[in-house]
Amino acid sequence: MRIDDLVIPDTPVCVAAQEVATAYCSPALLNHSMRSYLWAAAYGMANDVAFDPELLYVASMFHDIGLAKEFDSHTVSFDETGGHVAWVFGAAAGWPVERRQRVSEVIVRHMWDHVDVSMDPEGHLLEFSTSLDISGRRTDALPAKFRAEILERYPRLGLGDEFLACFKSQADRKPHSSAADSIRNNIAERIATNPLDAETIHARRGSITPSDRP
Repeated sequence: MRIDDLVIPDTPVCVAAQEVATAYCSPALLNHSMRSYLWAAAYGMANDVAFDPELLYVASMFHDIGLAKEFDSHTVSFDETGGHVAWVFGAAAGWPVERRQRVSEVIVRHMWDHVDVSMDPEGHLLEFSTSLDISGRRTDALPAKFRAEILERYPRLGLGDEFLACFKSQADRKPHSSAADSIRNNIAERIATNPLDAETIHARRGSITPSDRP
């Protein structure tokens, strides 16, 4: 499996979504958004999950935009904020109401513990990919060489520390938010032990540990 094997949509809507994400997300969060789509698409392809690439891509671009200071509501959880931003974006893009609602659902559900693939394939894939990228959950679901290729193309850029700081800030100001729930459920420890960060270090040294081999 390689990046070139994946369907990376280049529709006008996707181009615009990436432009917005680039304008408002930090470099680390932008790369996280790109990796989230690629992990999701790869897992979907490998497991015969039929999904809408454009919908998944737009959701990936906006799923963390609620962490950007320009959209950081003091009353609304960041995932719900991202859903609202995507809904408005979809309206400007000419999407029907049903499609705007779908992208909003996918973004909100990426913070669920589990999303039933039969109910919401895009939500299922984004929940999988964001958990993999932030917490290192189920990294073995994708081949080591493919992970290395993605991490080289879209490096982590200190994502763990930045993301944890964002979540702690969210939790302090919004104690009933999904970020606060994550802090209470020890996301800090999972971020600190994310094997993707170790793989990044190994890649920089030009080596892969035996346990990382496919």
